[in-house]
Amino acid sequence: MRKTASGLVNIRAISGTHVIFLAFDMKASDAKELLGFAIQRTDLTEDETIWLRGNKTFPSIRPATGFEDASSHEHPFQAFQWADYTAKPGYRYRYRVIPMYNKPGTLVGKAATTITIGTEPLAGAKHEVHFNRGAIASQAFAKRFPNQTLDDAGEPAYTWLGRDLVPALLDFIAKAKDNTYSLRAAIYELHLPEQQPWPDVLAAFKAAKQAGADVAIIYHGSDDDTGNANTQAIADAQIKSICFPRVNAKLMHNKFIVLSKNGKPVSVWTGSTNISRNALYGQLNVGHVFHDGILAKRFFAYWNQLKGDPAAESIKGWAETDNALPPANESDALTPIFSPHRGRGVFDWWIELANNPRPLFMTFPFGIVKDFRPVFDKNDGVLRFAMLDKYVNGGNTSSRAAAIADIERIRHFPNIGMALGNNIFVDWIDGWHQERRGIGVNVNWIHTKFMLIDPLGTTPITLTGSANFSEASVNTNDENMVLIRGDRRVADIYFSEFMRVFAHHRFRESIKRHIEQFGSAAINTWKPQDLHEDWSKWVPTHFKKGSEHDIKRRYFVGSKNPR
Repeated sequence: MRKTASGLVNIRAISGTHVIFLAFDMKASDAKELLGFAIQRTDLTEDETIWLRGNKTFPSIRPATGFEDASSHEHPFQAFQWADYTAKPGYRYRYRVIPMYNKPGTLVGKAATTITIGTEPLAGAKHEVHFNRGAIASQAFAKRFPNQTLDDAGEPAYTWLGRDLVPALLDFIAKAKDNTYSLRAAIYELHLPEQQPWPDVLAAFKAAKQAGADVAIIYHGSDDDTGNANTQAIADAQIKSICFPRVNAKLMHNKFIVLSKNGKPVSVWTGSTNISRNALYGQLNVGHVFHDGILAKRFFAYWNQLKGDPAAESIKGWAETDNALPPANESDALTPIFSPHRGRGVFDWWIELANNPRPLFMTFPFGIVKDFRPVFDKNDGVLRFAMLDKYVNGGNTSSRAAAIADIERIRHFPNIGMALGNNIFVDWIDGWHQERRGIGVNVNWIHTKFMLIDPLGTTPITLTGSANFSEASVNTNDENMVLIRGDRRVADIYFSEFMRVFAHHRFRESIKRHIEQFGSAAINTWKPQDLHEDWSKWVPTHFKKGSEHDIKRRYFVGSKNPR
């Protein structure tokens, strides 16, 4: 959902399910002497009013207790964007944004601008988009479960980390409640430990089968770590009769489930989420439900091609006829993309989609592959964001060093925003708790694979699914993606979650870089909590044409510079 409001401060609000993103703008002349924005939130659903709080404070009036959250009324936000990460799905909120002037301790607010907006509900729409929290390396986790491992913390920690992703997955499977339903799944990782003390996904499939539903699961069954873990988990869960290994593919990398009613496909669950401990509770993942019979039918046909474990070449032949890409009709709202295809035509199409003068937001679990780097290698004033789990995957020492150097060069362009997955790993930093590391092996932080093209525009494009934006994910692996054209609601949900996790890791990466540059002993010189007490130290860069802050300010608020 999107709303705008005008005043001394112009506001655009973008809401997802759990996040409300606020963008501000004002005349440069009105921003003179500005010390930041205070934001008051009224929860119209529960009738509660609070001041939003932040971590940065004015050094001259820093609370005596040391580092702690501070009210934006006394310590306003010195940024032209802010996000409320405590919003609840299906709620309505009113925000008063007040520009603050004078001096710390005696701040004076000028005319407030008020905006009211609701968050999206989790269900009840053609698209359901479910993200887990992806925040095991967070202060929120460290404070909720101090000095505890994930297993020590137990079910409460797992429930908090899974957010609505896990309940939604279980609910989707549970819809197959009798013999009028069927489930057809293709899942890369299928090895969630059965000993967990809460409902298990494998047990949910078993329950659907016991209820009379027709259930069949294709899984990656090669003789490797993942395949062997899958085989063992399937045996432990006693669901071998409904599970079928796929070995004639380099990677059976799909993660989708098709729900049918009376033999007719009605819905499909897809996205980046494997059924594993790390996928559900550690790394960032998304489950996207399409309540669309036509799309579900396409996925069902693809599943039937995978059935019987054919050679990859057989799938490629089918794809050339039944999944010819790029699509002939590019006005279609939904376009499924099934792999493998022959050649790199689909891969080149993805690059072409991204390589245009429209804002771009992408996630890369295994780094930005060489062919995709020219998309970001442009200092042209067009905003492009990338969120990476790591800079590069594979290669020898020399090639890795060259790739890292290339990406480091690109990320310094003012129109490029990059964040690399990180945690706070020092014992003490400005009162912050040490955060635990991820629980994965190959991917700890960012596992989503999605592309947003001009997500805040009138005709956004969202590309989401299982493929890692590599050539292998097109012409070697079993994969699926869905291209969604023009759906602003979907784009808003993906955008708000992207910005939530991007800000999270960008901050942690800045700590890591400081330690790498100055050594751990110099961490005491790092002062992220300090607000500027002189307006000229932060405001002018937001109005300097072509600067990073100027580009973001103008795009996020949705209007040209009003100076």
